Amino acid sequence: MRSNRIKKGVERAPSRSLLYATGVTEDAMKSPFVGIISSFSDIIPGHIGFRDLERAIEKGIHTGGGQAFLQSVPGVCDGIAMGHKGMHYSLPTRDLIADMVECVVEAHAYDGLVMLTNCDKITPGMMMAAARLDIPTIIVTAGPMAAGMYKQQRRSLVRDTFEAVGQVHSCTMSVKELKNIEKEACPGPGSCSGMYTANTMACVAESIGMSLQGCATGMAGSGKKRRIAFESGVVVCDLIKRKVTPRSIMTKDAFENAIRIDLALGGSTNTALHIPAIAHEAQVKLELSAFDKLGETTPQICSLRPGGEDFIEDLEYAGGVPAVMKELKAVLHDLPTVTGKTTGKIIRESLNYNREVIRPAKNPFKPQGGMAVLKGNIAPDGCIVKQAAVSPKMMKFKGRAVCFNSEEAAMEQIMAGKVKAGDVVVVRYEGPKGGPGMREMLAPTSAIAGMGLQDSVALITDGRFSGGTRGPCIGHVSPEAMEGGMIALIKNGDTILIDIPKRTIRLNVPAKELKERAKKWKKPAPKIKKGYLVRYAKSVSSAAQGAILRDDY
Repeated sequence: MRSNRIKKGVERAPSRSLLYATGVTEDAMKSPFVGIISSFSDIIPGHIGFRDLERAIEKGIHTGGGQAFLQSVPGVCDGIAMGHKGMHYSLPTRDLIADMVECVVEAHAYDGLVMLTNCDKITPGMMMAAARLDIPTIIVTAGPMAAGMYKQQRRSLVRDTFEAVGQVHSCTMSVKELKNIEKEACPGPGSCSGMYTANTMACVAESIGMSLQGCATGMAGSGKKRRIAFESGVVVCDLIKRKVTPRSIMTKDAFENAIRIDLALGGSTNTALHIPAIAHEAQVKLELSAFDKLGETTPQICSLRPGGEDFIEDLEYAGGVPAVMKELKAVLHDLPTVTGKTTGKIIRESLNYNREVIRPAKNPFKPQGGMAVLKGNIAPDGCIVKQAAVSPKMMKFKGRAVCFNSEEAAMEQIMAGKVKAGDVVVVRYEGPKGGPGMREMLAPTSAIAGMGLQDSVALITDGRFSGGTRGPCIGHVSPEAMEGGMIALIKNGDTILIDIPKRTIRLNVPAKELKERAKKWKKPAPKIKKGYLVRYAKSVSSAAQGAILRDDY
């Protein structure tokens, strides 16, 4: 056992003495040491129910013959951090979490891990750590929030708070009504109730084989979720005995399965950052183009909010990820999972209880996956759009550029009614380096939608979008402006051509003119000049590479 390095031999008497001080018994010294890595927080709705799940996991570990130890990592609530300085810190916490998990696991020589997580950057950060450390690990996501209810209508965070702000500014909703809705849109514990980043990553964790069956959509606070937490503690002890490690699960084929499920669900564009980053830690080569290639043969068979009308609870009651896998069985690989079952066996045991929520592959909502990778002179290394949330009339768009060098500047003009039909809002210097931290643009995209402009205005950025964004919003433009990418050279009034079916995005300006602009371009001073984000900006890679921290900086 790895833990023998801290508990076996005469030389380890000091370590044992400290362990005895925590209450570990002499018999327990013979057991595998299993770390419960929890991101409990009182400020993140998706994490407030963790104390019950921590106890359930601990009971499971002891039942399975292990000795449990609880360790914590911090997290950020993207919804609370959105639209101000705090969002600079969200994506960078992903890599900090991976590093912190590595530090505590190596320092304490755990034999295995159960990682308790739920929200946007925390789940991928923990999965990155699992792949890097490669010791027996199970991911437990704490479950989605139930839909809100107001005036006998189900409600969700994005449409009923973020987009409602735009409705107030366009005088289609009163401030009083907004105050009533904001109290009901998020009714309690869990990750926000649509197919936003948190729930998308939970589905990725299950479909890649790192969570137990049914974990991704098992509702927060439910008995089912407690049972999954308990069983995860039991099963991780078996993984330790059988020496089953994450890299034996997270293979190239497993990443392909996860991408297909993501595309079929119409998941968040943030997975185009997170899945390649996890693959990098697992030593699996995965190009951004994989999302587009797999999308050609992966139909979108679910239509969940923000793009559709169904909620995660509908997906859960229809059969969850296993039922989605059943409808896609023709294109999925049969692979091992932490459950001890192969994906093929899980599929054979599963049922689809609602073929309107999870449609058959031959009757999809859309013939191709929910995400598309566009390329062109604006983004030679690629950019991302959630085509599942784009209306048919906006799949091709020609518009005039309206440029802003920060999210705040764009938001001010949108709220002032200065953005008009036919505009392409360009928000730049918000990439991994330029932000720094690659902020999500949910506030401006929601304002555009709330003001009824999602079918007449496009937005492009070297930043990124929340999984809650809908409309023709194109992010991750690479290279980013801070690196002198083409997005830095766009001027107000330039014509931008977007063709999602053909996967192209182009600035309609002669090459000679662009060369002249490039000669005159000067790299601006960094927006943030002290602290962690300065170090982050120096080491972070392009969004096209998953915005990973380079080891060679």
